[in-house]
Amino acid sequence: MRLAILLLVLGTLAVYSPVTHQGFSTFDDDKYVSQNAMVQQGLSLDGIQWAFFTWHAGNWHPLTWLSLMLDCQLFGVNPGAEHVVNVLFHVANTVLLFLLAFRWIGKIWPCAFVAALFAWHPLHVESVAWISERKDVLSTFFALLALLAYTRYVRSRIESRGSKAATALDPRPSTFDYSFSLFFFACSLMAKPMFVTLPFVMLLLNYWPWQRGVRGPAENASSARRAVAARLMTEMLPFLVLSLACCWMTFVAQKHGGMVKSLTLVPLTDRLAAVPVDYLRYLSKIFWPEHLSIYYPLIHAGPVKAIAAAAVLVLASAAAWRLRRSHPYVLVGWLWFLGTLVPVIGLVQVGGASIADRYTYFPAIGIFLMVVLGTVHLAQRFRFSPTAPGTAGAVALALCLLLTARQLRFWRDSVALFSHAIDVVGDNGTLRVALGSAYKDAGQKSRAITEFRAATAFNLPDPGWHRMLGDLLSGVGQAGDAAREYQIALQLNPQDVESRLRLGTALVQTARADEALAQFAEVARLNPQDWRAPFFAGRTLLQQGRDSAAIPQLEQAVRDDGDNFPAVVLLAQVLATDNDPHLRDGARALTLANQANEFHISQPAVLDTVAMAYAELSRFDQAQQTAQSALDLMKQFGATNDVNALEQRVNLYKNHQPFRQSFIDAPTDGQQ
Repeated sequence: MRLAILLLVLGTLAVYSPVTHQGFSTFDDDKYVSQNAMVQQGLSLDGIQWAFFTWHAGNWHPLTWLSLMLDCQLFGVNPGAEHVVNVLFHVANTVLLFLLAFRWIGKIWPCAFVAALFAWHPLHVESVAWISERKDVLSTFFALLALLAYTRYVRSRIESRGSKAATALDPRPSTFDYSFSLFFFACSLMAKPMFVTLPFVMLLLNYWPWQRGVRGPAENASSARRAVAARLMTEMLPFLVLSLACCWMTFVAQKHGGMVKSLTLVPLTDRLAAVPVDYLRYLSKIFWPEHLSIYYPLIHAGPVKAIAAAAVLVLASAAAWRLRRSHPYVLVGWLWFLGTLVPVIGLVQVGGASIADRYTYFPAIGIFLMVVLGTVHLAQRFRFSPTAPGTAGAVALALCLLLTARQLRFWRDSVALFSHAIDVVGDNGTLRVALGSAYKDAGQKSRAITEFRAATAFNLPDPGWHRMLGDLLSGVGQAGDAAREYQIALQLNPQDVESRLRLGTALVQTARADEALAQFAEVARLNPQDWRAPFFAGRTLLQQGRDSAAIPQLEQAVRDDGDNFPAVVLLAQVLATDNDPHLRDGARALTLANQANEFHISQPAVLDTVAMAYAELSRFDQAQQTAQSALDLMKQFGATNDVNALEQRVNLYKNHQPFRQSFIDAPTDGQQ
């Protein structure tokens, strides 16, 4: 047994070693870690409270959040370390599955083969190599612990009854193991709600291998079985209550996140037609794991295809039923696969994908059990050479290792991942957007723009990527094209404050200031606490020479966020240097400049502003000294672009002259 465990551990660590060099994926990892400030701050009381009460990312899985927070607490924001933790959970799951299978079957090498298929199957790469799928490996870890505790509980009852265990249940339950099983089940649900079907798996295990109530004396057999069934349902009741509660929480969370598709978008007939087709797609990928993708778009299965797929499933189920007495593991494995996929088979449509490789992480165990034990039985029945099953198994595992290593190469970065996905499923708007985001994060702006523009042909109802495309176009000087993208985003979501702010900035850059001001005013109406709307409005008014109208806007921006550096500095400069003497207020300017200096000590731009305020108050010696300090810092930092202008101001202060300026057509960087 130790040798089998050692081989499983070493093989799994070896094949998954490349993930330690991977970074964050642009697909959901931003929501989970890379741009999640709450997770990045590590474990804290506020973080723990947030984990249990948030519906962020359209899910309720507090233990997953806490796990990722602990990673950041221990390792910082380190994708390599988080990948290692995922792999270690996968290793732990492999060992737990082996131990469980051994308790069910009692034969080391068939059980090791089941665990190896689980560990090295390429279909499971997605669950392990994707940081966002920590919920997969973590929830399975707790689910397997729950099954292990439940197995101990059942075995203790059977052993206490001896040979009579087949007909009745011990009235003295092992409360310790049962309680632990219930606790670990609750933990699995708090890591990922997919395990609402675990009570169903427990009932299957009571049929095989434990055969509780299946066999017994002929007399009063039916009444005894009814009694056993009633006791089993009572035993499962706490688990079922937790499952129902978790189903409700999950539906509310995903509904709140806008992830649940209505029957109008995806009719019930389409969903029902897709169910048998998707089951066969999962089966085909288990037996022939080729052309795997991170995303499979929704398909509309026609009636002929749906009926044919349903017929195949019915025939397979009938065959498993006929074998229930001679080979009960076939029925159990088959129902394990069918039943545990129910939450994700598409009856409740979430997101825009039809199937996902990660959904097979636990359900595939049923198929692995069925295939391995069936192979052992066939080898014995047809009296194959004792080495034949082992040889065939070794070849199958070697192929799994090779395919897993190959699949991991596509996960080396997001560009490779989504390029491969497009190669697999064909041209797709969602994948084009994902690939564009990957190129953007990699600094390849022109490639990103190309991918985003390719996505426009698919009319995706998501404003976010139009905003990203607008940002890229604005960054390369195409403000007019950027404005059009922001307008499309607003057509899809008129409440999108970010797109509206960016549209206003783009309109300023295309000399459409009045339209820009209207956008900033709308943002102020939608979100009165957002300092950016009055700040951008004030800056735009300054560029138009409407300084008297700009100052109240800038004052509002400072009131909304007194620590905001751009707003405070700009307002101070206007009050200290504006050409209109009626608008200048040196004392107020100095207060604001000193306020900025408290948060940005000895920054050249801040010291320059302080000097302007001193000069307005005719404190020229202090103005000259402060401006000279700013000049020295500029030279020290190598910021030579503004050195000449600052030297001219120093000379003004030496001559006891204040600095005056007009803000008309002042350059803007479009910073959001």
